[in-house]
Amino acid sequence: MPEPFLLHHYAGSPFAEKTRLMLGHKRLPWVSVQIPVVMPKPDVVALTGGYRRTPLLQRGADVWCDTALIARVLEAEQPEPTLYPASAPLAPLLAQWLDGSFFWTVIGYTMQPAALPHLFAGVPPEAMKAFADDRRPFSGHLPVPRGADAAVQLRATLQALEQQLGHGSGYLYGDAVSIADFSLAHNLWFVRRAGPLAAVLDAYPRLQAWYERITAPGHGAFETMRSEDAVRLAAQATGHLPCAVQPGLGFEAGQPVTVAASDYGTDPVHGTLVGLTADEAVVERIDARAGTVHVHVPRAGFKLSIRKQETA
Repeated sequence: MPEPFLLHHYAGSPFAEKTRLMLGHKRLPWVSVQIPVVMPKPDVVALTGGYRRTPLLQRGADVWCDTALIARVLEAEQPEPTLYPASAPLAPLLAQWLDGSFFWTVIGYTMQPAALPHLFAGVPPEAMKAFADDRRPFSGHLPVPRGADAAVQLRATLQALEQQLGHGSGYLYGDAVSIADFSLAHNLWFVRRAGPLAAVLDAYPRLQAWYERITAPGHGAFETMRSEDAVRLAAQATGHLPCAVQPGLGFEAGQPVTVAASDYGTDPVHGTLVGLTADEAVVERIDARAGTVHVHVPRAGFKLSIRKQETA
């Protein structure tokens, strides 16, 4: 029986909620590793080498970044119930849009003064300032709609989704749950936390009924672990999942490389390329605390480049 996955997350992270719901859907046991909301995140950096978007998935000394890739890992671990039904070949593309453009519309809509006391309930003013300061360089270059623009775009999408669910379908692609449902769920979860601004959802009864269905399984069964113990677990691992650099993809095994997200949170990870497919890159790096770690990132949404060696 394989060891449960470790999920590095914090309670208020929308993408962590997406992963928690997928774990519940898959009925996979997991281990909750709580991480800080803002930098510094020494245990996260020990495992990733710089990547700091939430969440991360870990097993031993293998660490997966980005929920698009995490979903594929969970699917391989527990194929049923599937996230990728054969009847919904476009679901991953819709999921990508919901996790990208639509997510930033949701952020632009919810991050208004009326919602902040609800989104940050119990958080002291200095912590709210620290959050804003941390996220400003993290996503400051993105064209995020604000205020009225965000509200108009949000309602247009919600109306289209309401119509999509009006064809007798239980989910976005018929009666089968898909990855697109979970990419929508975490967005609506965040809107629902926005106090008076959550009333925007009242006009869409099918969408609200869908939300209750997709979230009904909850997060499944999990235990807890301290983040420093997760780092120690990586250091004690005796190997990694098999991987290889496939030919014809423009890179060779053993090359020094850098990988970084191409949209936001672009903190680079440096290491040695040990795995590459059309879907995933695997970078090996050595950390004083975590040991030899394999960092897995998706190809879509990330830039992989050969790192120039420093000369004496």
